[in-house]
Amino acid sequence: MANTFTQIHIHTVFAVQNRESLIKDRWRDELYKYIITIIQKYDHKVLSIGGMEDHIHILFGFRPTQSLSNLIQEVKRDSSEWINQKRWVLKFEWQEGYGAFSYGKSQISDVANYIENQAKHHAKYTFVEEYKKFLDKFGIKYDERYIFHEIEHDTPTPKDASLRDAEIKQHGFLPIDASLRDAEIKQHGFLPIDASLRDAVEGKQ
Repeated sequence: MANTFTQIHIHTVFAVQNRESLIKDRWRDELYKYIITIIQKYDHKVLSIGGMEDHIHILFGFRPTQSLSNLIQEVKRDSSEWINQKRWVLKFEWQEGYGAFSYGKSQISDVANYIENQAKHHAKYTFVEEYKKFLDKFGIKYDERYIFHEIEHDTPTPKDASLRDAEIKQHGFLPIDASLRDAEIKQHGFLPIDASLRDAVEGKQ
């Protein structure tokens, strides 16, 4: 756009679906490089990129030639498709939503340093705590229902301790639900720990 001059620096943050720790060290750098190419394709300039296994930070110079929401949507869509094509994980998705914060030129160095030292920062606090700090710092009101929550896993009801200990003492393991569709479980009612234990259960020793 002729006679249009801007200087807009955006720090965006978004997470893996369900905050799963899927971004592994062995392919993280490749992912970052690919995301950089996506952003550059739309004529923006990446200044720093980093993160952890469950989320990512990107600092970039933003040109007002497209909406920010559209850019983030394209980054998520394109990068998730690329990861799935690589088959690095069974299924990869980014979680819906993102955080985006603007900074002045004098703050860029500090923000970039923060992004490049994520492991150090997360030794002290979680991603959710980090995210809330940003929202509070920028005076952004938020609803707890729409914050990236910690992962919640279904936890089976624990067996009675005395029964559990008796089963472990008798078998050397804790028998599991025989309804699971595994050949060995169908046959024995439990999953043997190793071959020697399996042979002992079958009466081969």
